Amino acid sequence: MSVFHEKTSDSDDQRHPQSCVSNDSIKQNPTRLLSETVWAESVASVLDCLRVQPETGLGPQEISQRLTTFGPNELAEAETVSIIGLLFKQFKSLIMVLLIIAALVAFWFDDNAGGLAIIVVIVINTIIAFSTELSAVKAMAALSQLEEIRVRVLRGGHSQHVLAPQLVPGDILLVEAGDVSPADCRIITANELQADESSLTGESMPVSKTADGCEPTTPLAERTSMLYRGTSITHGSASAIVTTTGMNTEIGTIANLVANTQDEPTPLEINLNILAHKLIWVTLGITAAVTLLGTLAGKELELMIETGLALAVAAIPEGLPVVATIALARGMYRMAQQNALINRLASVETLGSTGVICTDKTGTLTENRMSVVRLISADAQYSLSHYENDPNTVTMHRESISPDARRALDIAVLCNNAHGAADADKPGSQQFHGDPLEIALLRAGADMDIHRATLTASQPKVREEAFDSTSRMMATVHESAEGYRVAVKGAPEEVIAASTMLYNQSHSSPLDTEQRNHWIAENKRLASEGLRVIAVAEKQMTNASSNVYEDLSLVALIGLLDPPREEIRDAIEQCHVAGIRVVMMTGDQTGTAKQIGMAVSLLDENDVVIHGSEILKHDKLDSNDEQRLLNARAFSRVTPQQKLELVEMYQRTGQVVAMTGDGVNDAPALKKADMGIAMGQRGTQVAREASDMVLLDDSFTTIVTAVLEGRTIFSNIRLFALYLLSCNVSEVMIVGLAAAFGGALPLMPLQILFLNLVTDVFPALALGVGSGTSRLMLAKPRPSTQPLLGHSQWIFIVVHGVVITASVLAAFWFALYQLDLSGDGAVTVSFYTLALTQLWHVFNLRATGSGLLKNQVTQNRYVWLALLVCILILAIAMVIPGFSQVLSLTNIGSEGWLLVGVASTLPLLAGQLMIYLRLRFAVRDEV
Repeated sequence: MSVFHEKTSDSDDQRHPQSCVSNDSIKQNPTRLLSETVWAESVASVLDCLRVQPETGLGPQEISQRLTTFGPNELAEAETVSIIGLLFKQFKSLIMVLLIIAALVAFWFDDNAGGLAIIVVIVINTIIAFSTELSAVKAMAALSQLEEIRVRVLRGGHSQHVLAPQLVPGDILLVEAGDVSPADCRIITANELQADESSLTGESMPVSKTADGCEPTTPLAERTSMLYRGTSITHGSASAIVTTTGMNTEIGTIANLVANTQDEPTPLEINLNILAHKLIWVTLGITAAVTLLGTLAGKELELMIETGLALAVAAIPEGLPVVATIALARGMYRMAQQNALINRLASVETLGSTGVICTDKTGTLTENRMSVVRLISADAQYSLSHYENDPNTVTMHRESISPDARRALDIAVLCNNAHGAADADKPGSQQFHGDPLEIALLRAGADMDIHRATLTASQPKVREEAFDSTSRMMATVHESAEGYRVAVKGAPEEVIAASTMLYNQSHSSPLDTEQRNHWIAENKRLASEGLRVIAVAEKQMTNASSNVYEDLSLVALIGLLDPPREEIRDAIEQCHVAGIRVVMMTGDQTGTAKQIGMAVSLLDENDVVIHGSEILKHDKLDSNDEQRLLNARAFSRVTPQQKLELVEMYQRTGQVVAMTGDGVNDAPALKKADMGIAMGQRGTQVAREASDMVLLDDSFTTIVTAVLEGRTIFSNIRLFALYLLSCNVSEVMIVGLAAAFGGALPLMPLQILFLNLVTDVFPALALGVGSGTSRLMLAKPRPSTQPLLGHSQWIFIVVHGVVITASVLAAFWFALYQLDLSGDGAVTVSFYTLALTQLWHVFNLRATGSGLLKNQVTQNRYVWLALLVCILILAIAMVIPGFSQVLSLTNIGSEGWLLVGVASTLPLLAGQLMIYLRLRFAVRDEV
């Protein structure tokens, strides 16, 4: 952090105790720092070291030199994916590599039709994946468009506006409410200054700022003498000296952390690569074995090489990348309709396997908007309708508000510097601007039909005593019929101490010691609920210049809360039902985190919120400490580095981790997590660029919808992988067994390729775009180590492959030796038997326990469409002369077709019998 440091001469050391640098030293060595704790240095020391006068600022020559030395005040732009890079990315999967090799081998053996067919598959897959990811990249780029920021600085003795990138260390910055700090700065003077640092630190409340130095060990969230880049000024004004710019700022440090964090491959990418590795060895083994066995059996080498190639083609599920890409693209489209923008195609499925969601509090679980939730006056205790009511409170309504409560809100609205204007988009409503606390007071007044414009029209303001850290109160003086009305709000301890009267039942009476203690206790009770508490008081004066903080009449205590989002409780409950742990990680205080956690049903009364200071680095954690962290459901005062370490800790235990956030401080963990989820409305540009998904509506509920979509996609991918591989295994076994035993080949190489590219793909695609069922949310998340196809799935593939093989070989033998069909005729029988068997095999993919006629397969309209398309293609292949000749198909007569019909139905019946037996013997269904 800050001002530069380099040891110069001894005389310099005597003049500048902190070893300040000369201008020449700054130019020669801009990366050396004067003080790592600039927030603890005096203003005079910082000004002296940066060689600048606060009354005049830097001169033109000095600005030019420092701009050359330090560069523009900009963050390094996130690396963007080029069009060419995005295109080549589609060829990185091992299955695509297998397809390319298969195409090259086909061309080598002059099988041009086969090679071209495989190339068509590659092109289709590439176009779909490329166009889908390109649209996501463009959408993310549109979200990241920012307006140019101009800032006010003091240069050469004059105030002027400059573009933020032109700022240099040593510039004197002038800010006021509504501005955004463009760099890290040490405050010189502050006038009732407050800043919203929630995007950087996670602190939901505005932080009061002062020119007084802090202790060197003060954590980032409590450095009241500093303004940080990207934080907004909510109240007051200040002058400050720029100490660091660009990538040297706190935000720049986080950006570097993000850049050095590696993207994690998605579970789907890992699973598909594992499957591809297995297929490589299976393909090589089958090709070598069949070629060798056939040659030893006396068959021609060229024929056996061609047959081995056909089997290699059969072993590779050419349709798998196409169907997987289409399933992911459709899921990506459906998520976008639900306000979840995915910027990486393979990430669509990741949420389905997520076991832990690490969520920020401010703006994610809460609205990042203060609200008045309690009001305690002498006559009653009130709750506003949107806050959970205490049995001892009265719900406040516009029609039934008491005079005492109305008077309290009158004061809160009068003693206020926030302002509202008519909302052009919502007739009859207002938009408010200013300090969040004061906005909350104006909103509470407006809800009760108490408006500042109406009050000040009859009671114009003539004087204001601004809030300061000494009095901890604010007062405004207004003309009234009785003279001057004073409206006061501030810290309860100070307002109660300054009050000698108590307003009750429309009149004031003396405030005795017992009553004073009662109000102090009420303040503590509200504070224990995690509320920010203020007190309001008033009095009448005859002289507008009199002391406003004497002999006040206490009117009420007001409790404010950054409320949880309304839908959060249900969303968290759905996550728990789905076996997903939700863990809150916030930079806010422990008490606030506990209260919000309980409000959204994330925490129980006995749950402990772990403070960031208790989070040790991985190499210092023992097993007990790590288990305690793993069991925790909320963390407070966590730093960006600690969020990153917690995500890595969950990942070390084999869990798939999703991380939500909107602030700059969330970015490193967003990138490291298996699924980074940023807020589209409240989220910072840095957070969006580091994430895999952006919630366009900032709703946590959208995550639950995306989880169901992700689980549906995995279930669909598993279904069509089962379908494709069981079909392919049968093809391998059919040709392999015939070759091994020296018999005629039941299928020709081009016929195998035709089946793989046509009749396999359409049903698989139909399975891949199924809508899924809500029962998927009742299961626990899959472990990250669980493969796409486990033991039970491989058993399914082999068993059904054997059944299909037996049926096709039996039909081939019967046609050849019982029906006395020619070689081409018998091959035609086996071809159509296999084709129709594979089509009917889709119905064997229904879940165990589902209805025979009503299940997720029969209710998928795309399945019926796929079957119709495939049957038409198979009919065309027979009736069109040129087509039938290429595929070596011939007329097989009525007996041949009857044989095809019977033989192709038998595997379907066998499959349904196996489903019944699994149900009968309570075999767990993982299909």
